[in-house]
Amino acid sequence: MRSMKKMTCRALVVSLLALSFQTAGAGMIGADQAASAGAAQTDRGTVLSFLNRAETAAQLQAQGIDPSLARERVAAMTDQEVRTLAQDMQTAPAGAMSDWAWVAVIAITAAVWYFYFRK
Repeated sequence: MRSMKKMTCRALVVSLLALSFQTAGAGMIGADQAASAGAAQTDRGTVLSFLNRAETAAQLQAQGIDPSLARERVAAMTDQEVRTLAQDMQTAPAGAMSDWAWVAVIAITAAVWYFYFRK
């Protein structure tokens, strides 16, 4: 009886030791994968910092959008969507006129000058 208990205890100890360890799979990742993961977090931080501004929150509330709901939506976006949004925010003119607006201003100024100084 005693040897049966020893045998059972040993079998349990061996099975616990053998089955309790998870095997880890280590592998190399490329530099592009590591950079894209870091860039996605940076882009998400850029968009969220823009949403945390007081002016942005006021504009969102003026349009009937809750700023916290906008932050939740950004958190639910995919990395590609956040990257696109961050790039659009960085390249969009902030309160400036586009190229066509400058062409219109120059054309109107030229027309006013032509008709005003024409004798």
